[in-house]
Amino acid sequence: MNENKQKRRRKRENASIIDEETGENQGEVKTKDLKEILTSLILLEGQEKNEQEEFAKANREERIQFEENQKKKTRTMMDYYSKFQESHKDLDQIDGVRRRKTRAKALTVAIGAITMENSVSISDENSKDNRSNTAARAGAGPGRRLWVKNRSTDWWDQCNSPEFPEEEFKRAFRMGKGTFEMICNELTSVVAKENTMLRDAVPVKQRVAVCIWRLATGEPLRLVSKRFGLGISTCHKLVLEVCSAIRKVLMPKYLQWPDEENVRRIKDEFEAISGIPNVVGSMYTTHIPIIAPKISVAAYFNKKHTERNQKTSYSITVQGVVDPRGMFTDVCIGWPGSMPDDQVLEKSALNQRANAGLLKGVWIVGSSGYPLMDWILVPYSQQHLTWTQHAFNEKIGEIQRIAKDAFARVKGRWGCLQKRTEVKLQDLPVILGACCVLHNICELRNEEMEPNINFELVDDEMVPEIGLRSANAMKARDAIAHNLLHHNHAGTSFLS
Repeated sequence: MNENKQKRRRKRENASIIDEETGENQGEVKTKDLKEILTSLILLEGQEKNEQEEFAKANREERIQFEENQKKKTRTMMDYYSKFQESHKDLDQIDGVRRRKTRAKALTVAIGAITMENSVSISDENSKDNRSNTAARAGAGPGRRLWVKNRSTDWWDQCNSPEFPEEEFKRAFRMGKGTFEMICNELTSVVAKENTMLRDAVPVKQRVAVCIWRLATGEPLRLVSKRFGLGISTCHKLVLEVCSAIRKVLMPKYLQWPDEENVRRIKDEFEAISGIPNVVGSMYTTHIPIIAPKISVAAYFNKKHTERNQKTSYSITVQGVVDPRGMFTDVCIGWPGSMPDDQVLEKSALNQRANAGLLKGVWIVGSSGYPLMDWILVPYSQQHLTWTQHAFNEKIGEIQRIAKDAFARVKGRWGCLQKRTEVKLQDLPVILGACCVLHNICELRNEEMEPNINFELVDDEMVPEIGLRSANAMKARDAIAHNLLHHNHAGTSFLS
């Protein structure tokens, strides 16, 4: 029994020893595993840190390299810009030297030409051709030759002479010497040009004479060139320049809507002529023939003129209002010839003035081509007229005839308006405006026209689609017609 107990005790002791050893072994294993895990984590963390440091280092190196490249590019651009500026300065210096050399050569040529011309004139005063040839030879050399075509100015020199007869001057320029001198004096500040080293400027009188002769005769530029001893292109340029100066300087003085004092005078004069009160103007629209334009040909086609003349005609319109003396107070220039009179009126500044209320209480007399409005008085146009209406039409026709006669004098005095001109379409308003201004100056200074330049004016009237546009105007016209008959102004006193 005791032996069995001892055996069992030894077994338990051995088992406990084994358990202790096993536990110790397991604890050692767990500790070893933990150490391995910690070591792995430490290694991973260190590796990650090393990778981050390497990445940051690579970024720093790339940024440094990028900055260095940018600096290199900047330096390269600055060097290129500096070289470009230096080359540009060199070119400027070269151009300056060339220009100075060119001016020096031109001056040498001019001085040589003048010197040689003077020497030739001393040796042979009667040889103009020798002078020009010698001057050309003096200009020969490394520079440009001084070459000017010789043209005779004998005709203009004769006209500009004090001994030239007044009547012949008036026949040539449609005005007397006094009027011509006045126009030249008015335009001198705008038209005059300065002389240059190479040639003298065209004098003011010759400039104005070229323009007025061209307007008066309508001669082609090649004939104007021969008369005045100037180039064709020079003559064309002078005509446009002088006409522009007339519009700028003379139009504000001689072609403007009348002020209050002149309006009262105009009313009294028209009433003395016709017996119709409050008339401030007589209106008419004429057509100026032109060459077929390159654009909008149909707009400028004049059907009435084509049918009457049996020839294709193109034109532009000129609407004008005149006072009792036939002087223009308003013009509207340049609308296409296919437009009827009432449409031209609607486009004009005169209509805008009326719409603004500036023509309230006054009349402008027009033909049957205009509508009856609160400020436009036109004749009766129906077929069967009463005696009163017929008498009114006679009186209003007297006023209307003033405008028509004024346009007839304009076209008779300025022959360029009678036939198709070679002036460009865009330049025509300036030319036509100058003709109207010069007409006013001639009328104001009582420049009479010769009978052989009278012009028969023919313009076809087109009755507007809506001829009566104001009921008040109809009543006013009937009252005027009644008063004319009642006060024996209509020439039909036997009816009363």
